[in-house]
Amino acid sequence: MSPRRKEKRVVALAGAAALVAVGLNLAFSAVAARRRRKRQELPGFTAQVNLSATEINRLADRIIAKSKETYDAVAAVPLDKVSFANAIAPLTELDAQQFPLVQACLLPRMVSPSADVCRASAEAEKRLDSHFLLCRQREDVYRVVKAFTERGERIGPEATRFVQCLVREFERNGAKLTQTKRKEMEKLRSHIDDLNLKYIQNVSDLTKFLLLSEEELAGMPLEFLKDLEETDGKRKVLLTSYHVTPILEHCKVGSTRKLIAVAYGQKGGKQNVAILEKLVQIRHRLARLLGYSNYSDFAIEPRMPMTSRKVLEFLEEMSEQLSDLANRELGLLKDLKMKEEGDAQFGMEDLLYYMKRAEQHKVDLDIGEIKRYFPVQLVISGMLKMFQDLFALRFEEIKDVEVWHDTVRLFSVWDASSSDHMGYFFLDIFSREGKYGHTCVVALQNGCLCSNGTHKVPVAVLLSQCPKEFDGNSALLRFPEVVRIFHEFSHVVHHISNRATFSRFSGLRLEGDFAEIPSLLLENWCYESVSLKMMSGFHQDITKSVTSEAYQSLKRRRDMFAGLKLKQEILLCLVDQIIHTSEDVDINDLIKDLHPKVMLGIPLLEGTSPASCFPRIAVGYDAVCYSYIWSEVFAADLFATKFKDDLLNQHAGLRFRNKVLAPGGSKDPLEIITDYLGREPSLQPFIQSRTRNTL
Repeated sequence: MSPRRKEKRVVALAGAAALVAVGLNLAFSAVAARRRRKRQELPGFTAQVNLSATEINRLADRIIAKSKETYDAVAAVPLDKVSFANAIAPLTELDAQQFPLVQACLLPRMVSPSADVCRASAEAEKRLDSHFLLCRQREDVYRVVKAFTERGERIGPEATRFVQCLVREFERNGAKLTQTKRKEMEKLRSHIDDLNLKYIQNVSDLTKFLLLSEEELAGMPLEFLKDLEETDGKRKVLLTSYHVTPILEHCKVGSTRKLIAVAYGQKGGKQNVAILEKLVQIRHRLARLLGYSNYSDFAIEPRMPMTSRKVLEFLEEMSEQLSDLANRELGLLKDLKMKEEGDAQFGMEDLLYYMKRAEQHKVDLDIGEIKRYFPVQLVISGMLKMFQDLFALRFEEIKDVEVWHDTVRLFSVWDASSSDHMGYFFLDIFSREGKYGHTCVVALQNGCLCSNGTHKVPVAVLLSQCPKEFDGNSALLRFPEVVRIFHEFSHVVHHISNRATFSRFSGLRLEGDFAEIPSLLLENWCYESVSLKMMSGFHQDITKSVTSEAYQSLKRRRDMFAGLKLKQEILLCLVDQIIHTSEDVDINDLIKDLHPKVMLGIPLLEGTSPASCFPRIAVGYDAVCYSYIWSEVFAADLFATKFKDDLLNQHAGLRFRNKVLAPGGSKDPLEIITDYLGREPSLQPFIQSRTRNTL
């Protein structure tokens, strides 16, 4: 799931990372008991699906009650008698036992056709989130865990990492603060939530629009114009990306593009800049309250770079390395503008339009024609075969089991060489009313070793909104949809490959920077002939796969103007990092200073501030906007070093599965990547890959 494209597509749902209760003896209803009996033939699978609204409410009650009981028991351990057995083991078992139960409460919100079930699931999510937050703030439990760390009991490396993560989670949630400071922390967080909501409301305002004549919209496709509401002989253009982006890409009138770009850049207005500045101040106060020098260090501490200084160095080096490429790209665009509009200054409003014009000239690609080569069922079957071949896996579909909709399919996963059972995954890929609208992965059960010696195997759910079959013919996917499903299924394989002992270190509960690296690596297979042919076939004759010329055009289209596109992203990442690192930064002044430096002299559009209409910097990715670029760089190095010359090398795939995917979060991710590469990762493969195909 990416900052660029969406709300992030991997969903390890809220509350999933919480510590949960041990020794559950839940008395499910007769219906639930029958469901369990149906699953007796699915070894290691204890997750519940298709619960009713009443069952969800009761299960949430029992999760909370048993969780509180376990925390109370740990808190009661005398500090001079703490041990792994009485202080830590109950919490590891707690997580292992209750994670699938929590997910059973939360999944229905995304998939159930019943409004009552969806409401019950959403309400359970709020209750469980609130409860788990209180758990992570319990000073009495924190004291016991902290006392254990001071005793020096010898435990294994994965257990040591679990304890370190546990302590960090408690401390980041204020468990070591005094009661007065904890109340202050809660007020700050509440204030942050209020300001976040106001910022998003301003950005999401659907009442702002411009009225433009058809002459002012020259170059726009007829289908686009027909969709615009007509008012007083003009077309109503909403200031949403749905309207703004197509105009910036296709409108031939430079003054219209500038008018639209300025209006969109002012959408959040001075109000949102003021909100963001206030947010930054409060975040710094929160970070200092928790013992950090600034908010960025607080946000980045649990991630791969660990410090804001390393992120700033990374972004500055990326910007510098991309400058030559971006300058060449900009020169090409300026030449195109000169030919079309004469000697006019090149502005930010021109970027998308002339990128699109250059693409039309240099990439021979008919998007409508390409779509005909990607029938849904063929894409899915080819994708499954490719992952099986590359990673030495075997997928077996399981029939006649209970699922939440008749279009959902369940697969069991086996190691092809050892025949070891590895886990399960559900495919819920077809669109239906009321279902979650984005492609993503949900962890339904984490792989782990329970205290009684039994194993729980990983279980994942891939959700998407693919079109259904029509008149017996398989529906067709646009190529970006193919890439998106492929990316998300990579997360499924990452989750299933997990061999960590503790549920806490599942493949979908990793540091945000690390979680995306395998999927971004595997996206490369969507642009290579040998794998693309496995997933494509002309809808009227599936023996005819995508041509070599077509896949080369797809790759060239992906990489065109990568330098300029990344420069824009780096600019916003630098703003995000600087304001969350420094005190009392004037955001508008900062952007005015940075913009021409990063964007090769292109001036900021007068009267606009990207900070007023950039939700990631305010909500969800505050101080970590860098993460996606970071993950792309690591993925590019892995691809160039280990896979590029032999895409279906099973030996390389199996080694990657065992060395990178299997540990999950049980080891330091930078250590995992460095050990696998045999050196520290480098920027150069990423720069070279984008430079090679850009122009």
